Amino acid sequence: MALHAELVLQRRFDPEQVLRTIAERRVTALIAVPVMLQRILDLPAEVKARYDTSSLRVVAYSGSAMPPDRVTQFLDEFGPVLYGLYGSTEASWASISTPEDLAAEPTTAGRPPLGTRIGILDDDGRPVPRGEVGQICVGNGMLFEGYTSGAGKPMFGDLMATGDRGRLDGEGRLYVVGRADDMIVSGGENVFPRPVEDAITALPEVADVAVFGVPDDEFGTRFAAYVVLHDGATLTADALLDRLRDRLPRFSLPRDIHFLKSLPRNPTGKVLRRDLP
Repeated sequence: MALHAELVLQRRFDPEQVLRTIAERRVTALIAVPVMLQRILDLPAEVKARYDTSSLRVVAYSGSAMPPDRVTQFLDEFGPVLYGLYGSTEASWASISTPEDLAAEPTTAGRPPLGTRIGILDDDGRPVPRGEVGQICVGNGMLFEGYTSGAGKPMFGDLMATGDRGRLDGEGRLYVVGRADDMIVSGGENVFPRPVEDAITALPEVADVAVFGVPDDEFGTRFAAYVVLHDGATLTADALLDRLRDRLPRFSLPRDIHFLKSLPRNPTGKVLRRDLP
């Protein structure tokens, strides 16, 4: 809008219609949530081949994490145009992953852009050693002033906690391991859902997945996985768990597997946990 560029808005998402529009209008930038890009990737190869998408310079996704195998697939099929944006309503952007970042590390959230700082802090606001997990805190000129209720986010100096936990690698790239309130303690270990979701999504039969901690009378909390299979695919809960045992430590394995036709999502692509069985 700031550049007075032409904007193409579609009332409902249809993956083939998106490709058709890109080809017909020579679209240069596509803004989407990961589940939309996954639907485009799932189109038959002959359908994707009908449309010339070479005009694209940027395909930016945000709202949730994109499975690493899908990141790699998108780069392979559409070229080095994929950018991941990580941030929050309260802090605006925090980091941007470039196609080069994603090609090297498909799970990274990238680096903070000019004017933004990221700190990985412990619960007392002290920086944790590089590579260790802590709370993600962001500082820039776009932090919000507070909620209408008068509440706010925890502040450590000029850094605001996002509510997520993550780490920085030796190159300064950010990795988001999950929401602080999504973490569960299993077998004495702090466990986050995202590595479990990534392992399940990597199975060829799986189209979509969400993993959450649910109450457990014996252990306090356990993981439940809500799995959507590709059309025509078959997979039992036992077979899924058998294949996860080589990919995940025992304490990360979900104890409940629910197969659904689709995951309930809001318009930004986030799974509506309250609508899950």
